[in-house]
Amino acid sequence: MIRNYIKIAFRNLWKNRIFSGLNSIGLTIAFTIALLLCMTAVYNLSFDRFHQNADHTYLIYYRKQVPKGAKDLVTLPSPFSQTLKDEVPGVDRIARYTENSLVAVHKDKEIYVDIAYSDPDFFSIFTFPELEGNATRTLQDKSGIVITQKTAKKLFGTDQVLGQTLSVIVNGQEEPYTIGAVLSDIPKQSSMDFDLVLNYTNISGYDNRKDSWDSKNHQEYLTLEKGVSVKDFEKNTRAFTALHFEQEIKVSKRDGAQPDENGEYMQMRLLPFRDHHFIRYSNQILSVSRTFPYMILGIAGLIVFIACVNFINMNIGTNLKRLREIGVRKTLGAEKKQLFFQFWMESVLIFAFALTLGIFMSWLLLPEYKNLFRTGADFSSILSPASILISFWVFAAITCIAGGYPAYVLSKLGTVQTLKGKVETGGKHRLRSALIVVQFCIAILLISCTLVISDQIRYLTGKDLGFDKEQVISFPLNGKNRSRLDVDLLRNELSGKPGILSMTASDNNLGLGRDGSRMTSRLGFEYHGREITTDMLIVDYDYPETLGIPLASGRSFSRDFATDSLSILINESMATEIGEKDALHTTMNLDNKQYTVIGIVKNYHFEDMHKTITPITFFLRPTDNPAYAYVKVGPGNLSASLAIVEKAWKKIEPNAEFLGSYLDENIDRTLRDEKNMASLVTSGAVIAIILSCIGIFAISLLTIAQRTKEIGIRKVVGASTTTITVLLSKDFLKLVLIAFIIVTPVSWWFLQQWLQSYAYRIDLSIWLFLIAGSLTMVIAFATLSIRTIKAAMANPVKSLKTDG
Repeated sequence: MIRNYIKIAFRNLWKNRIFSGLNSIGLTIAFTIALLLCMTAVYNLSFDRFHQNADHTYLIYYRKQVPKGAKDLVTLPSPFSQTLKDEVPGVDRIARYTENSLVAVHKDKEIYVDIAYSDPDFFSIFTFPELEGNATRTLQDKSGIVITQKTAKKLFGTDQVLGQTLSVIVNGQEEPYTIGAVLSDIPKQSSMDFDLVLNYTNISGYDNRKDSWDSKNHQEYLTLEKGVSVKDFEKNTRAFTALHFEQEIKVSKRDGAQPDENGEYMQMRLLPFRDHHFIRYSNQILSVSRTFPYMILGIAGLIVFIACVNFINMNIGTNLKRLREIGVRKTLGAEKKQLFFQFWMESVLIFAFALTLGIFMSWLLLPEYKNLFRTGADFSSILSPASILISFWVFAAITCIAGGYPAYVLSKLGTVQTLKGKVETGGKHRLRSALIVVQFCIAILLISCTLVISDQIRYLTGKDLGFDKEQVISFPLNGKNRSRLDVDLLRNELSGKPGILSMTASDNNLGLGRDGSRMTSRLGFEYHGREITTDMLIVDYDYPETLGIPLASGRSFSRDFATDSLSILINESMATEIGEKDALHTTMNLDNKQYTVIGIVKNYHFEDMHKTITPITFFLRPTDNPAYAYVKVGPGNLSASLAIVEKAWKKIEPNAEFLGSYLDENIDRTLRDEKNMASLVTSGAVIAIILSCIGIFAISLLTIAQRTKEIGIRKVVGASTTTITVLLSKDFLKLVLIAFIIVTPVSWWFLQQWLQSYAYRIDLSIWLFLIAGSLTMVIAFATLSIRTIKAAMANPVKSLKTDG
C-alpha cells in the first residue's frame, strides 16, 4: 500500500514539476540557511559547556551603591578568597584568576603568550583536559607551570615537555619555571583562553598587596557545597561584606549613595559561569544577553516559516486543479484518510528531498560561510544525539503542519463539488492572503533591521574619535628586555628613517590588535572628601602628539622637565569629575604620591562605542613598563613603513615576534560583532525576500491560470496591457502594504531596544522604514510583472479557448 502511495506521489510530482521544483528550491534554500544559522547559534550557546561543573560554578561580583544609582564590579582584593572560605559557610572551592601577556623563552625561542595566574583549586573547579602531569599539584608549587599543547609545540617543537624548564620575562628579568602539566589545546568555545598558567602568588607586585583590601585586580570563581543555594550564599556574605568593606561602604554613604531594597550599600552576588560568555555591561550594571544566538535562531525559524508558507499556498493551489481526480476517487470509494495520506506523502517526499539536499549544501558551503561571517560553527554540532533528536521532531512537526494542512483541506472537499471541478475557496484565499502578509512582515522587518544596523555601523565608523587613527602602526612590546628600554632603543633606531614621524608607547592597546588584548586599569582615590574613580594609562613621551589628541590647556610630558615623573595629564571628563573650574596645576594624592596636573587633553574614545567617555589620568612612570608601541608614519606606502618598523624591532629584539597592525584597522575591529550581525541580518533579509518572491511568483502563476479567460475578455473589450498588469498585481501589492502597516511599529520598538546598548547611536528615522517598505513593494511588483505582463500581452483568442 505505502509503495503504491509513493509511486503515485512521484507521478503527480513529476506531472506538476514546475511547482514541485519551485517548492523544492525554496525549501532547500531555507533548510540550507537554517542549518548554517543553527550551527552558529549552537556554537555560541555551547561556550564553556565542556566543563563538568559549569552549571555549579559561579563568578563572584558585588553590587555597590553609588550616588548615581548602583554599579557592579568583578575585581576583588588578594585576601578575599581565603578570608571568604574561612568565614563564610557553604563555599566548596574558590580560585583567584587574572591574565597578562608576557614573553616566554626557551633557548633562543621567544614567543608572546597569554599567562593566567590562579590558585591550585582552579583545575578542580574547571576541567581543562590534561595530556600529562597534574595541573592542580603543579600550581601548589610556585616554581611550577602549566602549559598548553599548542604552546609547547611552538616553544619546544613537541608536546612531550614534562619536567622541562622555560622562562617568563617579567620587567626585563627571566624567571624560570618547571613544566608540571600539559593541557590539551583550549577549546574554541572557552571564555578563558591562555597559553600558560602560574600560581597566583607569582603575579608581579603580589607581596605588596597580598594583605590589602584596597587593591582589586583579579576575578574569583567558586563552587558551592551541596545543598547551598545562591540566595544562601548572598545572605551568608552580608556580615562578611560589612566587616571587610567597611571603609568603602562609609565612603558610599558619605558621597550620598542610597541603600538598595534590602537596606544594603554593598552586596556580594554570584553569576553562573554558564552565562560568562554572554556578560554585558549597561550603565555599569552587569547583565546577561543571549540576543545574538537567539536572534540567529529566530532568523532561521523565520526563513523556514516563509518557505513553509510558500509550500502551503502552492500545494493547495496546484492541487485544486486535481478536483475531478479527487471526485472520481471518492466516487470509487476512497476514504478521506486515504486521500489525506496520498497528498501528505507527496509533501513528505518534497520535504525529505529538500532536507537531504539542504544538509549536503550546508556541509558544502560551511567553509565559505565560516570565513565570511567569522564564526567557529562546526558541522558536528548538528550531528550530536541531542541535535539529531531535536531536528527530527522539528522536521516531523514541519512536515505534519505544512504538508498535512493542504492534504487535510483537499481530502475533506465534497464529492459533488469536486466532480464539477469547482469549489468555494473564499476562506482559503483569506488564509493564503494572511500567510502572504506574514511572509512580507518578516521580509520588511529584516530589511528594516539591515538598514538601521548598517546606518548605526556607518555612524560609529564615521564618528570623530577625538584622535587620529590613520597612518599609525601599533604592536605589543614583547621583547626580552624591559619594554621601557626597548622603547628608547626603538626610538633611536627609527629616528631619521624615511616616513617615520614620531613614536610613543602605552600600557593600553587602542582598538583590537593582532594579539587580541584590550587591557585597561582603574584607580580610585580620595579627593576633597569624595571618592574619585579614573581609568589610568602609563604612557611615554609624545603620546598626545603621536595619536593626534589635542590639548585643551597646559602642556604634554616633556624631557625638559625632570619633575614630570610626578606630573599627570587628565582628560576633560576627569577635570569635570574632580569639580575644579580650572584643574590645571591641581595636585592629587595617588598611590601615596603627590601628582600635579600639567595638562588637560580633549576627550577622546579609548574604549568601544557602547561606553561613554570616562575620566582618564595619564602617568609618565620611568619605572613602569608600557605594553604597546605606536609609530606615526607619513602618507605614502604604509606597507613599506611597516617593514621599516619591523626591521628596527628585529634589530633590537631578534628573537621576538613582530605583531604589527594598523591602528585604524584595530579600531574598526572593535565593531566586528556588529558587522557580523549586520551581515547575518542582511543575508537573512535577502533570503527572506527571495523566498517571498518565489512564493508570490508561484501564486501569480496559479492566479493567472485561473483568470486566463477573464484576461482574454478584457483584452477583447479594449483593456490595455498596463491596465491588466495593474489588475493582476494590485491585490498582492495591497497585502505588501498591509504587512508594512502591521510590522513597522514592531520594527521600530525592536530596533529602539537594540540601540539602547550604545552610548552613541543614531536617531531612528521614519524614512528608513519607508525605504524598507518601498523596496519590498518594488521587488514584489517586479516579481509579479515577470508573469503578469506576459499574460496581459497574450493572444486573447487563445485565452478565450482555455477552461480557466
